[in-house]
Amino acid sequence: MKYTDPKKLALNNALFVILFFTLIYFIFSFLFFEFRIIPLVIIDVMLFIFSYFVIRYTLERFIYNKIKLIYKTIHQLKAPKGSSKSIDIKADTIEKVNQEVQKWGEVQQKEIRQLKELAKYRREFLGNISHELKTPIFNIQGYVLTLLDGGLEDPNINKRYLMKTEKSINRMIAIVEDLEEIAHLESGELQLNYKIFDVVGLTQDIFDFLEIKARKKQNTLFFGKTYDKPVYVYADKKRIRQVLINLIDNAIKYGKDKNGSTKISFFDMDENLLVEVTDNGEGIPKESIPRIFERFYRTDKGRSREQGGTGLGLAIVKHIIKAHHQTINVRSTVGVGTTFAFTLRKA
Repeated sequence: MKYTDPKKLALNNALFVILFFTLIYFIFSFLFFEFRIIPLVIIDVMLFIFSYFVIRYTLERFIYNKIKLIYKTIHQLKAPKGSSKSIDIKADTIEKVNQEVQKWGEVQQKEIRQLKELAKYRREFLGNISHELKTPIFNIQGYVLTLLDGGLEDPNINKRYLMKTEKSINRMIAIVEDLEEIAHLESGELQLNYKIFDVVGLTQDIFDFLEIKARKKQNTLFFGKTYDKPVYVYADKKRIRQVLINLIDNAIKYGKDKNGSTKISFFDMDENLLVEVTDNGEGIPKESIPRIFERFYRTDKGRSREQGGTGLGLAIVKHIIKAHHQTINVRSTVGVGTTFAFTLRKA
């Protein structure tokens, strides 16, 4: 639909009305006063011209001032704080304002959608953290009540329940520490201690650290190929160790219960090194992959909690890699396995 400027339409209507009545007056004057009309015609023409410009000026100034106020308000809302850029309003003012209002409305709608998504995420986060903390708290409460009801006198019961209580307390401490870690990472206050180190040697140390856990799960830890020489990267060794422990530990947890495998591979990508951690577990459903790095998000909540962990490991991994100005992604096929891949700067 073609846009019509209301200002121009009003002016045209006013001109038409003046012209119409002038013409009527001219006809009647001609019929009743015959040739004595010439002075009147001159007066009419002058009156017409004067009236036209007066009305035109009045309407233009009125519309201009009103629209300029709206236009100025829109620009003040859009402009960053402290900006004092002048506003230039020329022709087609109303059309420009219409376009500005539409753009402003689209931006506001986008912000509203983002706020709704953030509110939904916040509700989910509070619900998740409440659930994660309630589980060990209720466990501790149950153990303590059992001991108070007489179990404390039985050495076979009290030691076992005190050990379970300690385990639940350690879980709560781990959740709180991981939350503090994420808050520290998200604030941008993390100071990385860059150094050159051998990532193959670091991975082998982690294999040794998790060997007992992998053996209990009948999970084999191995490299994608034999590395006779060190592979050097430039990063924060402590933080990358944290990343690898989280990813390899997850691969052990969610790999097959029997004949499971966890493979670590390194690929040269010019300036960067690509590190892949691959398991042969159940895989991650396609709809869950976009949310896999969210805090407390679990694809299988019941099974995940049985496996332990705080539900914050992958969120921490993402923030550490992001702090290195590198990328991390995941690809997975249900029933086949999952691969987490991230990049590091080569030394």
